[in-house]
Amino acid sequence: MEEKKIIDRFIRYVKVDSQSDPEGTETPSTQKQWDIVHLLVEELKEIGLSEVEVDQYGYIMATLPSNVSHTVPTIGFIAHYDTSPDFSGANVNPQFVHNYDGGDIVLNAKENIVLSSSYFPDLKKYIGQTIITTDGLSLLGADDKAGVAEILSAMEYLLAHPEIKHGKIRIAFTPDEEIGKGPHKFDVPKFGAEWAYTMDGSHIGELEYESFNAAGAKIHIKGKSVHPGTAKGRMVNAVLLASKLIEALPENEIPERTEGREGFFHVMNIKGDVENVYINLIIRDHDRNKFNARKELLSTIVKDFQQKHKDAVFELEVEDQYYNMREKIEPVMHIVEIAEQAMKDAGVTPVIQAIRGGTDGAQLSFKGLPCPNIFAGGVNFHGKYEYLPVPSLFKAIDVILKIVELTAKRSER
Repeated sequence: MEEKKIIDRFIRYVKVDSQSDPEGTETPSTQKQWDIVHLLVEELKEIGLSEVEVDQYGYIMATLPSNVSHTVPTIGFIAHYDTSPDFSGANVNPQFVHNYDGGDIVLNAKENIVLSSSYFPDLKKYIGQTIITTDGLSLLGADDKAGVAEILSAMEYLLAHPEIKHGKIRIAFTPDEEIGKGPHKFDVPKFGAEWAYTMDGSHIGELEYESFNAAGAKIHIKGKSVHPGTAKGRMVNAVLLASKLIEALPENEIPERTEGREGFFHVMNIKGDVENVYINLIIRDHDRNKFNARKELLSTIVKDFQQKHKDAVFELEVEDQYYNMREKIEPVMHIVEIAEQAMKDAGVTPVIQAIRGGTDGAQLSFKGLPCPNIFAGGVNFHGKYEYLPVPSLFKAIDVILKIVELTAKRSER
């Protein structure tokens, strides 16, 4: 495997600004995502994949035909090419830290931005390795351009090594995963796989088939703006009401105070003035009953505020975003077992855990495409402290190769 070529491919991808936008109304949600679409389509054709297509929504699909005579299930590998809108994705300037010594990494001396090994102790897992970091002024984009590079590189390797036996393999690269819309226009029948794997996890070894149940909520508070000099008995300050409403949420059920399978409410942003305030938050829980109870609690809080503050107006909208994919994957657990064995065969210790988040696979599983999630190697997503240990990139490729080989062997029985 040409390691330099793979690293160069990853760097080429992250230098293309492809952030999605939660306010976008088209698919993809930003025009700049088309820049990486065109790049990827050309590369897929260049390496020799067949049926390379991109639809009007930016979904890229391609095929590696089977090279065996017996029947093998068609499987897929999926990654998203958009990057998070949470932090700048422009002018990405990757830095290389060779033979990492376990200490702090200065990302930007001028701005005093440091990737601290005490604040991020997981860094010490990668002592002695080459690590790719940001320069502190943007995210890196390993989420999920590492996954894109891994899938494309694995397919290129399989084309060059026909001695590795495999069935038909479908790959897809998708837009808008970071804003929860990645699978919305994904054509599952057209993809034509019995199951697939998203290469969108973090640390090496991660294997996930359980996600949050997720909903987004919007609260609009309408107050009354009156000149503060004559406001007594008249003004209704929506800003103050918003702050009290947020305080009414369970104080310990927030992301920074929960872990494992503990759910939470997360206030994403708040904007407005005395007259109008808009609050956006998300609701998460692995347990479906607890998830529904959280939505009911939020509704009750808003109704109580409306009763107590009749001169204001409180409007609540709640929309389910995705559900725990465990419901759809448990009936076909052999697809997880294949991935687990593939990791072991590749010299990787599997770390099976619940995702504290979601992937395209969560929604795709409910659309009829069971889709566990596998590590892509990046760490500290969505911000300037994101990094990618290079050996994790290569091991993810090895896992893909082992999965296709194991799937073909199982079908010989």
